[in-house]
Amino acid sequence: MNALTVTEPVLDAVQTGALVQARNVRKSYGHVEVLKGITLSVKQGEVMCLLGPSGSGKSTFLRCINHLESIDGGRIIVDEELVGYAQRHGRIYEMNAREVSRQRSGIGMVFQRFNLFPHMTALENIMAAPVGVKKVERNAAKTRALELLDRVGLSHVAQHYPAQLSGGQQQRVAIARALAMEPQLLLFDEPTSALDPELVGDVLEVMRQLAADGMTMIVVTHEIGFARSVADTVVFMDGGVVVEAGPPAEVLDDPQNPRTVAFLNSVM
Repeated sequence: MNALTVTEPVLDAVQTGALVQARNVRKSYGHVEVLKGITLSVKQGEVMCLLGPSGSGKSTFLRCINHLESIDGGRIIVDEELVGYAQRHGRIYEMNAREVSRQRSGIGMVFQRFNLFPHMTALENIMAAPVGVKKVERNAAKTRALELLDRVGLSHVAQHYPAQLSGGQQQRVAIARALAMEPQLLLFDEPTSALDPELVGDVLEVMRQLAADGMTMIVVTHEIGFARSVADTVVFMDGGVVVEAGPPAEVLDDPQNPRTVAFLNSVM
């Protein structure tokens, strides 16, 4: 197991109501430092949108939250539990695969490229993790999967395979699949960037409804309109650091940092 460098006690000053806490998170690939000390917190029921140019570290940070990427320093805490690491004999060590899988089951993730199993129907894709990971009985998993397909407006495609679905439909199935594990947190990594423009609206509408229902969400996106109307907090990242963060009305409509201004001028 790899040791993790921490510069402060693991669970000191846990914020009341904060579901996700990142403290001085650092990540490098070789000699390239991608995350240079990210400190953020997300409250239960909050929607946080991460904006920034390509290469700013947004997706890497998102993947670190559910330990798809290990971190090189700092800490990430979800629901008062250190993500991906455990403290033993005064040092912090990376968890084994089974322990990481247990943690990850409570953190849903929706990817840019859908990542559906091509040999499974939409219904089977949604049932797979509850049956295989949580050992939910198949009939119960099927009932829940059908409910979720209806929730995302796709009850009519239950028996369709991914190749028979549009990109927008595949992404909505992917959202239903993430919800099937009953996560306390949903991560979205540019969920509309691979879609044709006319397919984006249906996916964003599902996400808006999730936000209205109180789902805690962290969304990497370039959809400024979505961030303005749905986010509680907008974070602008560039060069592996948080440049500016705050309510949408502040960050999007009255940005204070020249880098934020330049980025918004380029995308709005």
